[in-house]
Formats: sequence, structure tokens, C-alpha cells
Amino acid sequence: MSTIASIEELAESIAHEVNQPLAAIVVNAESCLLWLGKATPDLGMARKAAERIIRNGRHASEVIRSVRAMLGNKNGEMARYSLNCIITDAIDLMALEIGSRSITLETQLCGNAGHVLCDRIQIQQVLINLIRNGIESMCGSNEFPRRLHVHSSVDAAGEVSIAISDSGPGLDAKTAKRIFEPFFTTKSGGMGLGLAICRSIIQAHGGRLWARPRAPCGCTFEFTLPTHGRC
Repeated sequence: MSTIASIEELAESIAHEVNQPLAAIVVNAESCLLWLGKATPDLGMARKAAERIIRNGRHASEVIRSVRAMLGNKNGEMARYSLNCIITDAIDLMALEIGSRSITLETQLCGNAGHVLCDRIQIQQVLINLIRNGIESMCGSNEFPRRLHVHSSVDAAGEVSIAISDSGPGLDAKTAKRIFEPFFTTKSGGMGLGLAICRSIIQAHGGRLWARPRAPCGCTFEFTLPTHGRC
């Protein structure tokens, strides 16, 4: 693949990452105007919408910072964070898309998952990518109810595991072997970089990322991270 083509693929992937918070900004701005435009303006709801705009704007900025750090081979801003808080923030950022696709979200977060030493935005982007993959997989078929399950756990050795499961058509054996290869994609117009970048991020944090079938249907993407103390 030529250098120009590789740059184009990378640019598309970055645009994909930034598009979600930007789309949320537009929706929340429209909601803010709606609340303010009522005969009796609802200032409380307008304020909440404005606060979401600020949060999503900051998130878009952090995504760009994180991508720049990765491209510059930097470790990013490593610090101790509550794993469940990172998961909750990622779910909140995807809530609009989950709701608009009529998807039932189920969460099962381990109370003693503790803290992880990580670049918060990079791990958050891994979660967002895996959640989005599950959403897109389920929206391609109406054969099964659309259910997305997010689960966290910790083993005796102190390693945490995060699993995102969907009820889509799943992966065949051939696709499962190549799903993390750069530029490999099963999506029309897909870039094939999302999962490859996700695995690189998790490996850089000392963890593992893999995919497996889910019974009776769907797929589970799971990754591990070492913990640094309990909450």
C-alpha cells in the first residue's frame, strides 16, 4: 500500500474517532435551543444540554491529543483511574447512539475492579470503538433482539477484564483470524484500522485484546489490563 493511501486511511480513522463527540455537540446544541425557544424557557434543561456540549467538546480535544501522542510514539498522560468510571464515561458518550438504535444496554460492573494505570482517553476510545462495533453489527440484522452487554471483572492475580458483547450475527472463523489485521474490514467503506489501533493501545498498556463467539448469537470483544490497587 502506498504512503498516500496509508495517510488517507489514517486520516479517515481519526475523523471517525472525532465525529462522535462532534455529532453529540450538534444534537445537544439543538436541544439547548429547543428548551430556550419554548414559550416558557426551561433554563434547567438548557443548562444541562450546555454542560453536555462542554463535556463533548473537551472530549473531542482529548481525542486529538491522544492521537497526536500515539503518532509521536509518546505514552500519553498516564495516571491512576477508576476502571468503572472510565467505562461509565464511555457509555455516557455513546448513550445517544445506543438510544437512537433501539438497543437495550445491560451493564455488570465489578465493584472491586479498582484502578488502572493508563491514558484515560486511549482506554475510553478503545471502549467506544468496541461499543460502536457491537452497535453496527446488530443494526445490520433484525434476526435477534438488539442487546449490548458491558461486563467488568477482576481475577485473583489482580488483572481486570472488560467484555463488550452484542447479539449480532457474530464472526465466522475466517474473519475472526483476521479481524485485528490493519486495513482488514468487513464493513462497506470501513477503514480497517479501528480494531488494530485498539489492540495496539491495549498491548501498550500491558494487556490483551481478543474476540470470541457468543452463544446463542453475537460476538464478544474482551480485553485485560493490570490493576493498580482497589477503589
